[in-house]
Amino acid sequence: MKIGILTSGGDCPGINATIRGVGKTAINNFGMKIIGIQNGFSGLLYKDVVELSDASLSGILNLGGTILGTAREKVFRKKITSPDENDREEIKKCYHELGLDCLVCIGGNGTLKTTGMLAELGLNVIGIPKTIDNDVYGTDVTFGFDTAVNIATDAIDRLHSTASSHRRVMVIELMGHHAGWITLHAGMAGGADIILLPELGYNMKVIIDKIKKRMDLGKPYSIVAVAEGVVIQGSSERPAMYFAREIEKQTGFETRETVLGYIQRGGSPSPSDRNLGTLLGGHAAQLIHEGKFGRMVALINNQISDVSLEEVAGKLRLVTVDTPLVQQGRRMGISFGVWE
Repeated sequence: MKIGILTSGGDCPGINATIRGVGKTAINNFGMKIIGIQNGFSGLLYKDVVELSDASLSGILNLGGTILGTAREKVFRKKITSPDENDREEIKKCYHELGLDCLVCIGGNGTLKTTGMLAELGLNVIGIPKTIDNDVYGTDVTFGFDTAVNIATDAIDRLHSTASSHRRVMVIELMGHHAGWITLHAGMAGGADIILLPELGYNMKVIIDKIKKRMDLGKPYSIVAVAEGVVIQGSSERPAMYFAREIEKQTGFETRETVLGYIQRGGSPSPSDRNLGTLLGGHAAQLIHEGKFGRMVALINNQISDVSLEEVAGKLRLVTVDTPLVQQGRRMGISFGVWE
């Protein structure tokens, strides 16, 4: 069998470990031939490929980014969603001209939705969920998330010493798009006093009252962790800048903001992400060997499994009020900016 692998969407730690997990399992256990499709789905259209061997897959386990490159390909998306049957036939033609028996697509929500569309065209595909945001429906966790949380937690740890030394309020903005998973996990692990999530919203009075109460109790500084996806009504400012300005204005306490940004997506993956990517990649190769296509590999109840691509397309996995870390945080007196 001849298998293609591509990575699409944003980069994140653990992609190369996953490519390695798919490739080495397929080559060494099942005798398959593997090609890497470069620069996302555009590589499929333009047949921009490279053969992957056991040797070429060595030495990439600890590397960040992706050896295949990635892109958000608008041309491909237009073709696969086009009402013109010829556009979709062109995609199928490219797939078959490459001689593929299956295409493995590594990516987040957008990539998995596109992968599901390829399955609807009758092509053999397998999806592997990756994103630091941890918002892919159908899996308990995505690789890349653990590394991002470690980086964000380290940043919050470092802000504590500055905040304490200067008696400041420090606001740190973390990534996650519309999901608050990174902010929740890093905020809890880093000892943030206030954690603001897109899913829960906020009440500025609650935030201000929490900071003033801490000062009244002799706690001379506060750490506010805010997710980038928190919606600020009537403002185009970044959340960190908005909250830092409003907190200083309404409390009189010196306040500074930090936007951690793309640092959370870069660098070497954590051991946990390396192992998760390896396991998901190996399971993808197993599904191909068994002829089970149109699936997304997943971690469910701490077991490597898989679900139908139809089941996950267009859905997000988001934080809820019942999420254990939210409940435990509330019991400990951590503010989520919405409850008195």
